Amino acid sequence: MTWLPSRLPASAGRTFVVTGGNAGLGYFVSEQLASTGAHVVLASRSLERAAAAQQRIRENVPGASLDAVQLDLADFASIRRAGEALAEYGRLDGLVLNAGITSGSRWREITRDGHEMTVGTNYIGHFLLTALAWPALARTAGSRVVTLGSLATVQVPLDADDLQSERKYSFWRSYGFSKHMAQGFGFELDRRARAAGRDVTTVVSHPGLSLDTLSKRREGINDVTPLARVALTPMAAAAQGKNRGAAPIVRAALDPSLVGGEYVGPQYLLKGRPVLQQPVESSASPEFGRRLWELSEDWTGRTFEV
Repeated sequence: MTWLPSRLPASAGRTFVVTGGNAGLGYFVSEQLASTGAHVVLASRSLERAAAAQQRIRENVPGASLDAVQLDLADFASIRRAGEALAEYGRLDGLVLNAGITSGSRWREITRDGHEMTVGTNYIGHFLLTALAWPALARTAGSRVVTLGSLATVQVPLDADDLQSERKYSFWRSYGFSKHMAQGFGFELDRRARAAGRDVTTVVSHPGLSLDTLSKRREGINDVTPLARVALTPMAAAAQGKNRGAAPIVRAALDPSLVGGEYVGPQYLLKGRPVLQQPVESSASPEFGRRLWELSEDWTGRTFEV
């Protein structure tokens, strides 16, 4: 059966947490999940921005069931507070690991806990959050973890011996590494959950080339000048708005036909309806997944027993 983003399955009674749910792709993922009747929790650094996003979602999804939790993925203390709160949820049907840095400094920066900023925010923080929230996911039948990959993994070759760019740094290289790790974690988590007999599915997705300038307008969320929208309209032939880029992520969270360990992205790579695709071999490698898991436990000081 063809998956139609315009006909999402009803999800009343289910709870999803979306990191970075107040802006960009995360906002549209949250809005689309809320449209199914699900309860959606926006995990955001700023509760003020999360409140603004909730207001916009309710304008477009009357009666939307929403909440927020404060989360700074570059700060282990913040992650622990958020993760411990999520672990207490009566049910957690989906954890969407969306938040991340997409542009950065020319110089290598570190998080509060001493990790390279982009990798620390885009991946290491999400590993710790998932480990902490795992009890709620594990006790919810049919729950899902959705990790966000990127086409940057095609463009940036993996250097598994320099994942935190200690020998060589550029933002794009670090960003690519963070997405190799996000993908590798997603595939490894699914393998481990299966081996442990857990009823938790992990699906990896990527949004293609998704731009604010091509997105449906949401005041205060993706404010772009009319001139910028007009200037970038020609890119519509090769790109899509973030409302459409959210579709593979939402499919990864909701499609009952997905069995886990799968990779969902736009049909035409950069844009299009969400379909199954193949990730780069380096990210999907079980050897990389096992090594990454060990490193992640060491980096976070958290043993993650699935």
